[in-house]
Amino acid sequence: MYRMGREAEEFMERDELVDAVTRLIGYDPQPLKCRERGHGAGHVCVATSGELDFTGVVDGISSRYGSSRNLAMRGFVDPTVDATTGLPVLAPFGTDVIDMRAWAHAGSWIGAGTVRKGGDVRHVVLVAERAAPVVAGLPSDATWVERVVAVTGWAGEARTVDWDAVEARLGTRLPADFKQLAEIFGYGAFDGFLTLYVPESDVPGMDFVEHAEYLAGFAARSGTSLWEPYGIHPAPGGLLEWGSSEQADQYYWLTEGDDPDRWPVLASQDMPDSWTRFDGTAAEFVFRMLTERSHPHSVARYYDTHWFQSYEDEE
Repeated sequence: MYRMGREAEEFMERDELVDAVTRLIGYDPQPLKCRERGHGAGHVCVATSGELDFTGVVDGISSRYGSSRNLAMRGFVDPTVDATTGLPVLAPFGTDVIDMRAWAHAGSWIGAGTVRKGGDVRHVVLVAERAAPVVAGLPSDATWVERVVAVTGWAGEARTVDWDAVEARLGTRLPADFKQLAEIFGYGAFDGFLTLYVPESDVPGMDFVEHAEYLAGFAARSGTSLWEPYGIHPAPGGLLEWGSSEQADQYYWLTEGDDPDRWPVLASQDMPDSWTRFDGTAAEFVFRMLTERSHPHSVARYYDTHWFQSYEDEE
């Protein structure tokens, strides 16, 4: 069992510490109980050293679990933080928190920061249990985007996108729900699996518009045999990709008809002739993929608690 304190077992180097966090949040995590004096169940503190490059620790965690949420800075705790947005990593330290960043991953929170302990300031890294975000309380007329936000517990800052410029460059209007997803979530992956392409991404190959232009150029040069029997946008009724998975699945709209909000989703696995048509929006596809075990691209078979892993630059 890992714990915090000088009396703990030998301190770990950065990569060892991040590996320890990974083991604690494994696919079958066990109930957590911290051995630190005054701490209780629901979390475990990992042994850290004051000589450790703590910025490197934060960077190491982010390299595996995406961008963090800033819960506390210079002794000021975000007053909006609650159980769904990171409170379990703050609670063990009460009013002694100075700085704290948090990452959500399935049924776990990861926290890293500094706290007061006696007359000292200490670095802390901990893993805390994360309750599944509640969806049942949503109104019956909640949109699919609202349901995706609820099931992931997402509370990140929304971004702005110049959609007029994006649509002019693409030569087509885009579905309204996709615009909302891109603004609310930004660049990242649902359950660390389905990556959402968004405009104005700084990551090579992940910008929605640049990726669409790349596929169009490839199709013009080399043909569309990779997508048979479909063409690639801007061909009439062609495919326009909005996401992909870590297993090389690809998610497109079939841009048929004048109303982009009625475009069906076509999903393809990394094998020939593996098309699955879904007559619904991208947001509905994402929500059902996260929550329905019978969905052909389901991750509900692997995770009961869902999250969005942001890859946006941290402040």
